[in-house]
Amino acid sequence: MGQSLVQNYIHIIFSTKNREALIRSPYEDELHSYIGGICKNLECHPIKIGGYTDHVHILCMLSKKIALMKLLEEVKSHSSKWMKTKDESLRYFYWQDGYGAFSVNPSQIDIVTEYIRNQHTHHSKTTFQEEYKAFLKKYKVEYDERYVWD
Repeated sequence: MGQSLVQNYIHIIFSTKNREALIRSPYEDELHSYIGGICKNLECHPIKIGGYTDHVHILCMLSKKIALMKLLEEVKSHSSKWMKTKDESLRYFYWQDGYGAFSVNPSQIDIVTEYIRNQHTHHSKTTFQEEYKAFLKKYKVEYDERYVWD
């Protein structure tokens, strides 16, 4: 086979350190755009980026040229540094270690996009911890509660 053909849609979720509610206007939309730019520069086509005050969701097509771990390393390190430049109150902005990454069936892209678009409405009734545990359950990911939130 002469070509390497890849189409991996990935839904990535990660939170601020200690789930601090630091992602607010006027920086929220800018942060999502900035993250989208990082993804694009790494040839990981961003489809939808959103979230809430304490976490981010990224739906992208993972490039065949980069490992998922490297994408997250780049996104988290550069966006954290960028946030710290936005306001003195964000000088201690950090992302929590770890992340969740879930494959998405191409037929579900619109559903996941809409889910990410509606994060503010969704989180009026559900915490990030409840949401994240629901993803782990849905995807049958085994985890140890002692280490999920550190």
